[in-house]
Amino acid sequence: MTMVEISLICVGKNKEKYFQEAAAEYIKRLSGSCRVSVIEVPEHRLPAAPSEKEIEFALSDEANRIKSFLKKDQYIISLCIEGKRFDSSAFAEELKSVFLSGRSRLAFIIGGSYGLSDLIKNCSDLRLSMSDMTLPHHLARVVLLEQIYRAFTIIEGTKYNK
Repeated sequence: MTMVEISLICVGKNKEKYFQEAAAEYIKRLSGSCRVSVIEVPEHRLPAAPSEKEIEFALSDEANRIKSFLKKDQYIISLCIEGKRFDSSAFAEELKSVFLSGRSRLAFIIGGSYGLSDLIKNCSDLRLSMSDMTLPHHLARVVLLEQIYRAFTIIEGTKYNK
């Protein structure tokens, strides 16, 4: 089987050391199963109380930057609250079916403070919701990496030391 390549395309820089360390730990754990790259797209600067039009422009600007990192053969997964929810086993099955269909390059997209533009959501193969709860996007990155790692342990039938 071809080595799976996973890209996390994230709006905003992960500045907190504890989030960086947690993300690095899961990327290290995943290194035997797949290649993971993290791409940080700058968040569009907005005023303290932006208008809907300013938010829409910012999301569009971020979408254009995100799209510059997408590749034609990637299976694109956008994280958004209205997306499909999976438990860990079902998420593993979803990824396994993607791999079995011959797709070995995945891009997970995590938006910034105001989410993702419909321009990105509409070009996605899957819209994924991790929870009805709002998570800071830096924490969402860690949670997503943990769930990807858990999915690989389920797919591979290996023990996950919790």
